[in-house]
Amino acid sequence: MLTAVRCMLSKLISPLWRTVEVDGEGIFSGTPGMEDIRHLRGSVVTQLCLDYAMIDDAIYFTSGEVLGGVPLKEGDVVNCIAVRDGAQGGWKALRVEKNADAWEDGGKTSIEADSMQLRPLIGTVTSFEKDGGYINQTTYFPRYSLWEGYEPMKGDWVQAKYFINLSGSQWTTQAHSVAPLRYCRLDKVRVTSVYGNIGVVEDDVFFSLDSLLLPAHYQPLPGHLVNLVMVESSQSLYCWRALCMAPCLQSGNSSATCLPEAELQSILENKGGLDVTVYGQFEDLMIGEKRELVLWIQNKGSETHRLKCCDFAGWDSEEQFTLVAVKGFTPLRHKRPPLQENCSKSKICSESSEKQVSDAKEIDKENGEVQKDITHSPGVRREEREMDISPGERLSIVVACQAKSLGSCAELLLLHFSSFTIGRRLEVTVGSKEENLLQPSEPYSPRDASLVSTMPTQVITVSAPKDAPRLTKRRLPTFLPNFPLPQALRDCVEAQSDVLVVQPCLGEELSPSNMRSRFSILLWLEELNAEREMKEFSIEGALLTKGAVYLHLEVLGLADGRPSLNIGDRIVLKKPQSAGVVMEYVSYVTEIKDETVSLRVNAEFQRSYLGEPLDVDFSYNRLTMRRCHNALEQTKQFVEILFPSTVTVQTPQWTGKWVEEPDQNKEDNKTPAMENGKLSSISIDMKSKATQTKDGRLASKPIPSPGKFFNPDLNPPQREAVKRIMAGECRPIPYVLFGPPGTGKTITLIEAILQVYHFLPSSRILVCTPSNSAADLICVRLHDSGFLHAASMARVNASCRQEESIPEVLRLYSRAGEDIRHASFHRIVVSTCSSAAMFHNIGLQVGHFTHVFLDEAGQATEPESLIPISFVSEKDGQIVLAGDPCQLGPIVKSKLAAAFGLGVSLLERLMANQLYSRHDWGYNPNLVGALCTQSFKVVFGSKYHIDINEDNKNVSHATQRICYMA
Repeated sequence: MLTAVRCMLSKLISPLWRTVEVDGEGIFSGTPGMEDIRHLRGSVVTQLCLDYAMIDDAIYFTSGEVLGGVPLKEGDVVNCIAVRDGAQGGWKALRVEKNADAWEDGGKTSIEADSMQLRPLIGTVTSFEKDGGYINQTTYFPRYSLWEGYEPMKGDWVQAKYFINLSGSQWTTQAHSVAPLRYCRLDKVRVTSVYGNIGVVEDDVFFSLDSLLLPAHYQPLPGHLVNLVMVESSQSLYCWRALCMAPCLQSGNSSATCLPEAELQSILENKGGLDVTVYGQFEDLMIGEKRELVLWIQNKGSETHRLKCCDFAGWDSEEQFTLVAVKGFTPLRHKRPPLQENCSKSKICSESSEKQVSDAKEIDKENGEVQKDITHSPGVRREEREMDISPGERLSIVVACQAKSLGSCAELLLLHFSSFTIGRRLEVTVGSKEENLLQPSEPYSPRDASLVSTMPTQVITVSAPKDAPRLTKRRLPTFLPNFPLPQALRDCVEAQSDVLVVQPCLGEELSPSNMRSRFSILLWLEELNAEREMKEFSIEGALLTKGAVYLHLEVLGLADGRPSLNIGDRIVLKKPQSAGVVMEYVSYVTEIKDETVSLRVNAEFQRSYLGEPLDVDFSYNRLTMRRCHNALEQTKQFVEILFPSTVTVQTPQWTGKWVEEPDQNKEDNKTPAMENGKLSSISIDMKSKATQTKDGRLASKPIPSPGKFFNPDLNPPQREAVKRIMAGECRPIPYVLFGPPGTGKTITLIEAILQVYHFLPSSRILVCTPSNSAADLICVRLHDSGFLHAASMARVNASCRQEESIPEVLRLYSRAGEDIRHASFHRIVVSTCSSAAMFHNIGLQVGHFTHVFLDEAGQATEPESLIPISFVSEKDGQIVLAGDPCQLGPIVKSKLAAAFGLGVSLLERLMANQLYSRHDWGYNPNLVGALCTQSFKVVFGSKYHIDINEDNKNVSHATQRICYMA
């Protein structure tokens, strides 16, 4: 695998470097030739000395070069890579590996043999220094293990092979070989910004000059047209990093001027006795603000110079910089001393640009001369009026900056004289008021975990009785297993040891065989992190307020989710006694209002509490994690759904004819329900016994004819997506509906739900979202459509959700969702992914729901997405995933869990599957629906860059992860 990667990437890079080779010497000219490197197999250790050894009496090595630190003895057969020592002319081994075929029986125990087995690992580089670095914080890799020509950087996604190594008394993991996980070549792309040692290409590819491979004597600057090879890397807002870069030829018609570094330095220098103001900083501007800056051209020489024209190099594509005025001929004699050549930058910086303009006017007055001013209207990018600057005179150039684009930007002002050009760099940083609102009010300071109280000699626990169920109709049997957290994993994380030693499957690529065990471990890692966070919020010496029934506790930060509490959560109140005895009172949250929590405690403790201080420990509620574990168990047979490799076309669910747009409103709307183009035996106005409620209101709008849309304002991509969902020809493989914000994913889902509900009478729909707010939005949209009666839908809420947080319009549907068994027989059921797990408690079978719609799927972890998916048939059910993987991803707080992939949603992972990728002929319309607007530029997850237009056909290769740029 790694050999193929090296070969393929070398083919990508080689033509890139050929275009910039100078005198036959390329960028890698310093690499030793093949005659200086030897790869030996089957060699023999011939000498063992105190601090070194010899291979074949010719190659020197020390214990540091032995892979895995395996002890060697004379006669051992080894493989090695050796390089010629330039100083001595001898050979030195870079890496020595004991030949596995030569191991004698009994020479290694089975544990040692297993530890030396190479295992796959996919992760991110979390640190890298001169001699090596770490992957996922725990797996060390030395520099010699890197793929040739690859210089890693923190954040890079890599694929590696590693082994378990015994270092002293501790097992650790070490990489044997490391290569980029994904890479791509881009030609003729433009450097959009450079700030210090970092920059961005095409507003999408990050690069750092510290790790970027460049041709000799070249440095990228804004506006340069370059070819590059990029690797997948998480660098702040960017998911690609340039590995190597070279300039390419640029047409003379381009507005931006590409200058080599040497030529740029020459342009920035003063010439011919002219001294031009060096300072060109506009500093910080708010979006929409305008500021002017004065640059002086002083003639300190003995010759007259003619300024022929002024313009800009075109680095700034937004054209925020303009020439405001060119003021001529100011003698150098005046009361204020002229700007000196070595004037400190800080002194110039302290004067505002407005004061500089004012000073220029005052100087003109003092001289008492009528100045020849040439003033232009704002927006001039080029001035071609010629002006002579005699010895002893100076000229002022007023440059304005109109802040238009957020971020840092640079431009090059060019002053063209008769025989030379002088340039000055202009810089500005543009911000907005909204950015300031996001600043923290004060730095976060976590509670010092080291300040742990002494262990009590005896603990007496008194528990409070749990509250009666808030929803009297919801009496659920408990079929949910506990899924306890393994003690070995807890010990490993608390000791900050290498988790791969305990759970090697985390280093493997996700597959059907390891999916269940891998995600279980990731869920446990997230749970351990949540437990640690809850401990940080413990309160010492809290004073509770005594009420008639409950004790009331004030928790600062509760309104902001620090900590996150729900009704029914467990809180332990500790009261120290004499002789090291501690009384623990277990209480339960019964009400939450702002930052006050009402607690149900033991009745005797409630009566005896006199306001003394208590220590408070919060407990993590494992319910959602247990539901995710259970979903992994329930979806063991869903291999073809979760890891699709082929598409089997099924008979369409609905075979009716769609009415063309011009005919959309010609026919009468009120018609019976149709299934597969035929009259259904059950009218849409009839309600089964299972869906009766007290309020049996019918739909307030007439139902359109089959083949017509409920929402006539849908655009063509949205209509096409609805048609594909109705047909469901690729079920049970998920159908993906994605697009940037504002493209109408939710209204498309609403249309699809209404179509399935009315024209597939045998259907039963489960609609889920990761959050209550998103689920409420779906319900409100369905209610407001006017095409559903009151018994059509049930909104299933979590038992801990307070009624005040439920929108008034949804309370009728929420009451229908209180009885879980009754709610499960509604034609449309809406809930969060976690709350859908309550259907497992009543023993609901796989296939109960025919359709599952998962909105905001990019915000749910994959185990969370599996909860609703586990209720559809693995043979004939239909799954629709809608979302934007680059908007808000799943919230994963454990760095370890995130590093090993818990933060990758099912939607994002499927988009990397070959079936969902874009091919030469486009996407498979039966599997993917891409929604777009003309104002968006979309980069899809299959290495394609799409500029959206009305045809949606302009396609060019670009990046690999999904991201959207306005």
